[in-house]
Amino acid sequence: MINRLSVTQKLVLSFVFVIIVGSILLSLPISHYANSPETSYLDHLFNTVSMVCVTGLSVVPVSKAYNGLGQILSMLLMQTGGLGLVSLIAFSTYTLKNKLGLSDQDLLQSALSRDNQKDLKAYLAEAKQDNKKIGFVPTMGALHNGHLSLVQHCVKNNDVCVVSVFVNPTQFNDKHDLETYPRTLEADCVLLESAGCDYVFAPSVEEMYPEPDTRTFDLGTVSEVMEGAKRPGHFNGVAQVVSKLFYIVEPDNAYFGEKDFQQIAVIRAMVKQLDIPVKINDCPILREADGLALSSRNVRLTPEQRQKAPLIARTLKESANFAPEKSVQEVIDYVINTINADPVMRVEYYEIVDGNTMESIKNWSDTTYPVGCITVYCGEVRLIDNIKY
Repeated sequence: MINRLSVTQKLVLSFVFVIIVGSILLSLPISHYANSPETSYLDHLFNTVSMVCVTGLSVVPVSKAYNGLGQILSMLLMQTGGLGLVSLIAFSTYTLKNKLGLSDQDLLQSALSRDNQKDLKAYLAEAKQDNKKIGFVPTMGALHNGHLSLVQHCVKNNDVCVVSVFVNPTQFNDKHDLETYPRTLEADCVLLESAGCDYVFAPSVEEMYPEPDTRTFDLGTVSEVMEGAKRPGHFNGVAQVVSKLFYIVEPDNAYFGEKDFQQIAVIRAMVKQLDIPVKINDCPILREADGLALSSRNVRLTPEQRQKAPLIARTLKESANFAPEKSVQEVIDYVINTINADPVMRVEYYEIVDGNTMESIKNWSDTTYPVGCITVYCGEVRLIDNIKY
């Protein structure tokens, strides 16, 4: 019978369909859409479409007259095919957005994202009552496959996976760097949902810092050298925000990428100092096919800079081939001189350190765990990388 209807007839039926559905949507109180006013737009829309099209409104405790009307609507939907469904979704979008006071960001943001501690703690309290293991991945957003690999580790080894997306202002000592840091929350939520994340905590600065955090951490050498020396206050800001997040989430496991090698050492020192019962898991660096370490900052590279940037990883890899035969200083000089030979690149520092203490070594025999840590400016974009010798 559907095939016998002309496009004009389907449009007319779709119009009738929308008028009936719209009347129902406008007449029902908000409580019929979802159990919580904080339920996402996607939940509202799914509930509404299911309520009208599939069950004939029988799941909603309203007038029995709606049941017969639901059957009529189902018949109209079948007769109009895709036009009816598109009409329903479009009109539901408009009606629910206005009735529930949803913003455009609400329409785009994934159902698993919340921005306040109260919701997150309530969610996790229920999980902990069921003795579920909580895994946590703190991020600053602008997610890429490197972040997603951390999420995959978290999902695989825990019952609940929580990811935070928060650009922490207290760890930026460069205002321009903070302002230009990419922010892509809606896209991040979509990626995280596809990766199996259960909950995204995306707080505002006011939510995380209702009062200024004046804590000062003395974490020793791990926080004072390399990044600590070049970016004063950076690691104190990292310790502030990560400790706050640990207190909120109370995870059993937390996951960090080895690209931020020194940061992991700082977080381990902070966890030990504050006696926070969480296991810190470090995960391997993910790289592009040409060797460039994945980073949220890579999107800021111009095409020319992006072509040049793999020189960092390539040089580090080459240095590892002759490291045992050359002195530590010779390897350092080789890496710095090779990268600086490209006019687009400028090495800020390159040090070979003990991978546990972050103290520089002069001889290979000074440690059983030598790691080379580098920061390079590619144009104005600051890139970091490391290699284990």
